[in-house]
Amino acid sequence: MKRFLIYISQAYSIPIGRPLQEEIQGRGYVVKWFCDEANTASYLNEREYVLQSIEAVKQYQPDVVLVATNVVPDFFPGLKVQIFHGFSVGKRAAAKGHFNIRGFFDLYCTHGPSTTVPFKALQEKHKYFDVIETGWSKVDPLFPLQKREKHMPSVMISSTFTRKLSLAHNRDVVAEIERLSHLGKWHFIAVLHPKMEQEIVEHFKSMQHNHFVFYDTTELIPLFLQADVMFSDTTSAITEFVLQHKPVVTFNNKQPLPYMINISMVKQIEGALALAFSRPLEMMAHIDSFISQTHPYNDGCSSQRVIDASLAVLSKDKIKRKPLNLIRRWKIRQKLHYYRLW
Repeated sequence: MKRFLIYISQAYSIPIGRPLQEEIQGRGYVVKWFCDEANTASYLNEREYVLQSIEAVKQYQPDVVLVATNVVPDFFPGLKVQIFHGFSVGKRAAAKGHFNIRGFFDLYCTHGPSTTVPFKALQEKHKYFDVIETGWSKVDPLFPLQKREKHMPSVMISSTFTRKLSLAHNRDVVAEIERLSHLGKWHFIAVLHPKMEQEIVEHFKSMQHNHFVFYDTTELIPLFLQADVMFSDTTSAITEFVLQHKPVVTFNNKQPLPYMINISMVKQIEGALALAFSRPLEMMAHIDSFISQTHPYNDGCSSQRVIDASLAVLSKDKIKRKPLNLIRRWKIRQKLHYYRLW
């Protein structure tokens, strides 16, 4: 009997943990959750067991801690497995980004070649952790891909909360979205980052009508399945959406890639969306290439591979010694108000 702990900070990580929870329980193992941010646990349901204290975690003695955030307490028992809270989209500088080795993890479960190759190089350099390519649990429910019945063309609006990158903070962009929604050509569905300012959330709610619906949710996959095209800025939701082989229009994306239709002026939005709906052959070829490098798994079995990888590393029965990492260890103790060594 193995005991698993799913470790999260924000509510948007819950859909990452749920497919893993289902896989763990399907094998007859035990799984519980720990949230290191106040109120996050309130988004879990009554069937999801949340440990409320560090003492409870230590008493539980997990064999494996699956981590959907950047850090994990070194004083928690178990193999520490990084499963990531999003795809790498270049929002942060390299020193704080996706490939920053923080000294907490025994295993990195990577999403595809574009993350596996850099992490394998880091494994060779640091030598105290393993890297296994598994795919990402959050997108398991996307697959297998299915064709939708005929419907009104739909656009999904998604925005990051980072002010300088967020289209939701741009009043002219939001006004144009509202104008387009009233034309009746396309149906719009919108979702905002859980950390978005309440004032902006309320404005999006006020925009609702027959062809514009706002969803206050962290469960994005049902929305991905409804939409034909995404309009966004710089957020990992773009990558999740495009795995369906569906086009994306971005507004001032920080690191635009060939598979995107990236624009920088409000007057370009309508034309860019129309182009996306036409699914140009060259752009679709770029999408296929991007998927093959980023997340080539379309079987919905990434959670299975994550658990297999975790158990394989755990079976080695020897966790390699990590660096002392004193500053980061102190910071995680400050965050959790825990000041003992172990």
